[in-house]
Amino acid sequence: MMKTLQQLTMKTLTSTLLLLLVGFVTVAQNKLTGKVSDEKTKEGIPGVSIAIKGTSQGATTDMNGQFTLAVSSNATLVISSVGYETKEVAYTGQATLNISLSEAANELAQVVVVGYGTQRKVDITGATSSIKGEDLAKQPVMTPTQAIQGKVAGVQIISSGRPGSSPNIRIRGTGTALAGTATLFVVDGVLTDDISNINTADITNVDILKDASSTAIYGSRGANGVVIITTKKGVSGKLSVNYNNQIGARQAANLVKMANATEYANYLSAASGRPIQAGTTSTDWYGQILRTAMMQNHNLSISGGSEKATHYLSLGYLTDEGIVINNIFKRFTARLNNDFTLHPKLKIGLMTSYANSRDQNVNLGAAYNNAYRAAPIIPAVENGLYGNTSLYQNVGNAVLDIKNNDDLTLNNRLQGAGYVEFKPLTFLTFRSSMGGDLIFSNQRVYNYQFNNDGTTFIQPGGNQRNPNSNLTSRQTNLFRWVWDNTVSFNKQWNDHTFGVMVGTTAEAYSMNTFSAYRRDVPAASNLWYINTGNANTSTNSGDGDKWARNSYISRANYNFKDKYLLTATLRADGSSRFPIQNRWGYFPSVGLGWVLSEESFMQGQHLFETLKIRASWGRVGNDRIDSDGYLVTVEPNLAYAFGGGTATLGSAITQIKDPNLKWETTEEMDLGLEFSAMNGRLQGEFGFYDKKSRNLLINVKVPSVTGDKDGVVLTNAASIRNTGLEAMLNWRDKISSTISYRIGANATFNKNSVIGLNGGQPILDGGIGAAQQYTTKTDNGQPVGSFYVLQVLGVFQTDDEISAYKNSKGQVIQPGASAGDFKYQDTNDDGRIDDADRVFAGSYQPKVFFGINLGFTYKSFDFSADAIGNLGNVVYNGKKAFRQALLDNVERSMAYGRWTRGSGIQTEPAANAGNLPASTYFIESGNFIRLNNVTLSYSLPAATLQKAHIGTARVFITAQNIFTLKKYTGFTPELPGDPTRAGIELNAYPTTKTLAVGINVGF
Repeated sequence: MMKTLQQLTMKTLTSTLLLLLVGFVTVAQNKLTGKVSDEKTKEGIPGVSIAIKGTSQGATTDMNGQFTLAVSSNATLVISSVGYETKEVAYTGQATLNISLSEAANELAQVVVVGYGTQRKVDITGATSSIKGEDLAKQPVMTPTQAIQGKVAGVQIISSGRPGSSPNIRIRGTGTALAGTATLFVVDGVLTDDISNINTADITNVDILKDASSTAIYGSRGANGVVIITTKKGVSGKLSVNYNNQIGARQAANLVKMANATEYANYLSAASGRPIQAGTTSTDWYGQILRTAMMQNHNLSISGGSEKATHYLSLGYLTDEGIVINNIFKRFTARLNNDFTLHPKLKIGLMTSYANSRDQNVNLGAAYNNAYRAAPIIPAVENGLYGNTSLYQNVGNAVLDIKNNDDLTLNNRLQGAGYVEFKPLTFLTFRSSMGGDLIFSNQRVYNYQFNNDGTTFIQPGGNQRNPNSNLTSRQTNLFRWVWDNTVSFNKQWNDHTFGVMVGTTAEAYSMNTFSAYRRDVPAASNLWYINTGNANTSTNSGDGDKWARNSYISRANYNFKDKYLLTATLRADGSSRFPIQNRWGYFPSVGLGWVLSEESFMQGQHLFETLKIRASWGRVGNDRIDSDGYLVTVEPNLAYAFGGGTATLGSAITQIKDPNLKWETTEEMDLGLEFSAMNGRLQGEFGFYDKKSRNLLINVKVPSVTGDKDGVVLTNAASIRNTGLEAMLNWRDKISSTISYRIGANATFNKNSVIGLNGGQPILDGGIGAAQQYTTKTDNGQPVGSFYVLQVLGVFQTDDEISAYKNSKGQVIQPGASAGDFKYQDTNDDGRIDDADRVFAGSYQPKVFFGINLGFTYKSFDFSADAIGNLGNVVYNGKKAFRQALLDNVERSMAYGRWTRGSGIQTEPAANAGNLPASTYFIESGNFIRLNNVTLSYSLPAATLQKAHIGTARVFITAQNIFTLKKYTGFTPELPGDPTRAGIELNAYPTTKTLAVGINVGF
């Protein structure tokens, strides 16, 4: 048996060497190398077919648009790529050849980056979308994901106005409750959960993989969708220099109007039954802590090279002050991408980026809460002293909250990837790439000393004080690496095109944090040194995390006559986050496509240029749980008195763990229709998906005798289902040679529901203060994080109405109520109002979200606009629910809309002291439509630019988040958060509106 294996191995090796030899000889006969680039962007185009006319010989360009081909003299090359006009070029014996292609109108012809490779859009059997980097760079945003809002069906992006923050992304609904929901980003092959370091101006393309068939190649990382970002690379030829900038101003897009001093005094008089004097001061607390903020973004890039080496260098600087006082974010980025052709068969490349950010954060939680509740009759600052808001209630001065808290974070991040690519034969490619991501973070939080002796407050006796300054210093180091090794085989035989990719990928992550704390640290310009504080108050702590993955990947593609398509993938993932017996997960997928427009029965029609039906099925996993989720840990230094004697320190297991935790898995079926019609003027796509997530992590109660601290154990005991429809249509046309226009729209209909807890306990979350310990419930048959509150039936108008409100047994339900109080529904008919009467009252997850895009071009002028929105969801006005005392301020709508005797008002109670229970009173419509961006640009004439030796120049003015049509009375209905507590506005940073001007110049 062993001898037979040895003989087989030798035969295989001999055959392989012969194939390699034949490949070398064939290429050496008449070798041609070259590059195919986009005529407009000058970027290399991957996946371009270079065929020798009249033969079956040819080659395909790689990721950089480069190719190598054996060709005889006087041959004609046919260069074609879906998305570009086909071109024929005569070969006259030259060693190198550079070709540029002009873009065609058909979007289905685009080349899309998929996992570990590229494919033509028309050949893809999964649900994918692609956005060009030049379309993203037009908007004044920090991260590219913000610019994607409303442009892709199935992708919901929820942004915050806080500088330096990254938006929440939901692709095809929420598929988990307690595990991680972060979308996977792949930046030039580097896997990451955060792209706040990426300069939008450096991006060539963003490709979004939405369904399980397209994301299965990423296995455990693909459960929440995959966003692939490809950055720019150098182009051989003349050196190209580009500069672009944006300078603008931001303001809060919407402010909540609070009662002024007179309105506040009138409300308090009604609530307390005694007259309150307004005085001469009327403070707008939100006006005190908000401002008009400046932002600027500058980017410089240099691109060039030769046939042997190309380079792309970029530098970027961004400053965003933030609309909250003392808040500012600064970021410097640098990128260097290099590609080297060492031999026609051997290439190497290195993509590196560095980002340095300075984030001056603010104590927004306390400040916003206090700004909402603080009495307007107290001045914010007077004669250099802070107003004593605690004279009227137990809240702090919002301005003092911000100015006496110094929270600064410095981040340094180095990200890079290098590759080696060997192509011994035109149809065989070996590729190895190594990527790394290093983050070094230093944070200091300094709380100044302040007193109530007249040096800080207008009046002594206030209870907002900090008698001792303190400093917390925290250092975090994070390192992630990923190593991919793949072998790709792509060959065409007559009408058959076959491709296979196999490989391995390994990934590891480590993080450690150390923090130290001391009091009585002197206030100084340099607050980094903790040793200046009181050593007797010193404390320190440390934390960390470490995990690893090892995976095997494979994919097979088959195409027959460009009509019948098949894609199959299989990935095996091993994760250290699971016990040994459950460590490996297997994630297969299969996709089928039928290009009807290539069938003979479609040749006579003149409506569709391309018409394709696709169907796919796939399974992906989710391992984003705590690394020690299955490991039982021992808590030390616990005191226990044996036999009633002296307490003795010991250790105990206080948290029971499930030793059999396993993968959360998502199984998805996808059906789609894609088309290009009417000479490419109309592009469209329709899709249906059914996505079931099983074995989800949820807490299950355990008996108290087990000694578990919180009485619950995390285990796999839940399932969630998302079903939806997606639609996307784009129309573009020319009115004349100088006038063109474009219209696009997309919409996503999604239904989310928990379909099985399997013994798990419903998750209660969304607590707001002592009066509302929870506001959401995740339970069977309902969307994740549904609001679960008392149902308000109206307002008691008279005392007789209170007495008449009885249950079926004749019991008065709210005997302690007064006229003007809310009337709550006795759901279980037990004669009292308590948590058992709560009802489900809607979800933060919209039933439909959409985007609309418009554009118009006249000669050198270009105008574009887009709008986004969603319908069918609700949000929770948590800041109103947090009102906890009689002297708290109220919204102006409450001051004027409150119930009074004889008014008949049913929606607003009488003046009250707050502390109301969770109810439908706090739930409001989350529907909105927002004019998201409007941009007008002008490209200077070429004749004018030639005199100044400038290649291109474009000036523009852009406005973002101009206005929002909404019913919600709070700051914004766009409220990110964890799955079980999203949609609650408590301390949300307001969304901002921006007006900016800019210029793009190329040399």
